[in-house]
Amino acid sequence: MPIWYDPLGLALGVALDRLVADPQSPAHPVALFGRAAGRLETALYRDERPRGAVHVVICVGSAAALGVLAQRVPGRAARTAVTAVATWAVLGGTTLAREGAYLADALEHGDLERARARLPHLCGRDPSRLEAPELARATVESLAENTSDAVVAPLFWGAVAGVPGLLAYRAVNTLDAMIGHRSPRYERFGWAAAKLDDVANYVPARLTGLLTVLTGPDPRQALAVLRRDGHRHPSPNAGRCEAAFAGALGVTLGGKNVYGGRTENRPTMGDGPKPGVKDIRRAVRLTRAVSLAAAGTAIITAWALRRAIVR
Repeated sequence: MPIWYDPLGLALGVALDRLVADPQSPAHPVALFGRAAGRLETALYRDERPRGAVHVVICVGSAAALGVLAQRVPGRAARTAVTAVATWAVLGGTTLAREGAYLADALEHGDLERARARLPHLCGRDPSRLEAPELARATVESLAENTSDAVVAPLFWGAVAGVPGLLAYRAVNTLDAMIGHRSPRYERFGWAAAKLDDVANYVPARLTGLLTVLTGPDPRQALAVLRRDGHRHPSPNAGRCEAAFAGALGVTLGGKNVYGGRTENRPTMGDGPKPGVKDIRRAVRLTRAVSLAAAGTAIITAWALRRAIVR
């Protein structure tokens, strides 16, 4: 039986993400999974929760099973290589920071159309009528939430469950992005995907909040806002990330968001002004700091678990 915990493989995967990032290719493993999940949805879809649950079980179960098989390749070097490739495939930290920097550059040059066209790469809200202040807020909020989804959560699951954890988590998160949002089509069919994503991100979101407190420019304020406002977000997890970022950056997040014609008025988090264009690059730096801390934590955790088992 192979040992699941491979700190070297995780470290190499983090380095690959830093060097190669997330190529926009139809052959990327996550893109391939998305197309397969879409075809299965076409075959299974009915406006029913049980159908959606079956869809999730098949998709996530297949990803986890593939991870188990991959983890069983003979030879320690081969298993390390598999862990590295799987880690690279599921991480999105470098791409996330680059998207934030791109939006910062567009807004710094006053190019609202370029910023509006790019925002959907980060979040699902409607950018067509957003001005610079709301584009800045949307970017900072998305950087906060996606730091957990794209970096901390996959590293957490990779540290505690190896390649099966890496692949299963990315399957869960991808399904949530595809069918877990509120809409007439997915109100019932996407329920299981949304709930499973909440469960999978429960610990990582809180770890993201803690790492933000530890690495941010204002730890005391980040902790205070996290404790006071983290529960106010409609999501059981995203609020922890956004509140910690709001406190660390000294800004206020939350407000009116429009998603495909549906408007949500979300509670505010933080005590400072609304984020401005200058705060985007500060949020990018914070995302990178949290990502680095998460990588170190995951590698140390995997090493400690491996050492405990070898003993």
